[in-house]
Amino acid sequence: MNILITGASSGIGKQLALDYQKLGHKVWGQGRNQQRLQALTDQGITPLQVELSDLEQVRSSFASLPAMDLIVLCAGNCEYLDPQRFDAKLFERVWQSNVLTIANCLDALWENLKPGSQLALVGSLAHLLPFSQAGAYGSSKAAVHYLAQALGTDLGGKQVSVYCIQPGFVRTPLTDKNSFAMPSIISPEQASQSIIKGLTKGKTVINFPSLFSGFLHILSCLPHRWQQNICRRLAHKEGA
Repeated sequence: MNILITGASSGIGKQLALDYQKLGHKVWGQGRNQQRLQALTDQGITPLQVELSDLEQVRSSFASLPAMDLIVLCAGNCEYLDPQRFDAKLFERVWQSNVLTIANCLDALWENLKPGSQLALVGSLAHLLPFSQAGAYGSSKAAVHYLAQALGTDLGGKQVSVYCIQPGFVRTPLTDKNSFAMPSIISPEQASQSIIKGLTKGKTVINFPSLFSGFLHILSCLPHRWQQNICRRLAHKEGA
């Protein structure tokens, strides 16, 4: 298969690119850091040094790509809001990284989506509950979840399968910055295998790890005020 993965220079995207390459697929990996991309090149992955927030650059760089069998839009970032004040610039940065870069990729790749191909957007289980300080990150991932569902509606007639990948905590440079406890945290290797398995099975929404996901989904069925109280207590426990 021809596979394009954004955010391939670190974390889940990097491991996914390496695993698909080892399975014998032709992989293009997008990133911004030239040194990290060179390391991917040394392992047989075709590098794409592209700034995804720049629509014209994305259009130009992706124009020469062949038709893809699988596209995984994995690039993203996380920053936490201070409960004492709302930071609009932080909010904008998070939405730019997690939502608008996806829009730019879709703009550039839309005409090349072929029947039978797969499109996967990486969201997060974080959108299931109203966690303290996560207003920017959680809302951006809720948008990704909705976008994936809506794209599935629009692209179904074109026979393009759309998936939403929703991880819990994964040990990456992004989560290394977290100062709070991260229950059920898994390795990038485990995350990659869960994604590959989920896509192979054709699961529209790929949640993992399963026990942690199930627990959050149960809590998300509680009344909203109960959810907020639980998340408030968790924040106080962590000293937020």
